[in-house]
Amino acid sequence: MTRDAMARSILTPRGGDSGWATALLVLRVAAGLLFITTGVGKFVTFQAEVDHFADFGIPAPTAAVVLAAIVEIIGGVVLALGLLVRPAALALAVTMALAIGTAGRVQGGAFHLGVAPALLVLMLVLVWSGGTRWSIDRVLLNRVAAA
Repeated sequence: MTRDAMARSILTPRGGDSGWATALLVLRVAAGLLFITTGVGKFVTFQAEVDHFADFGIPAPTAAVVLAAIVEIIGGVVLALGLLVRPAALALAVTMALAIGTAGRVQGGAFHLGVAPALLVLMLVLVWSGGTRWSIDRVLLNRVAAA
């Protein structure tokens, strides 16, 4: 696969309906902000998060908290901006699947068994749809097409 073909496959949105694109824009930005908040929160309450990750049976809990926080912060920022939506949504989907499989299994609760599955489904929809018409991905796609 050529570089241009790969860029097109990552950047080309699906679901061109205006209502669909607007709904995904709102959900994408809201989810991005939520991920930024949870990622920053992991650093704010760092030791408590490390203790929780250890309780959930996650190996190397200190490194896992740092990695999860970085993925959530960076993923949330690029998701909210609409930059490389598919890769960001995929990385965030993995973190949600891990949260459900670890914290959801051990602790349960509204976030791990309610919010995390909803975010997982939204991230999978974003992996499928891409950034839609209101995203930086669309600008990048136009540049690739013009090149």
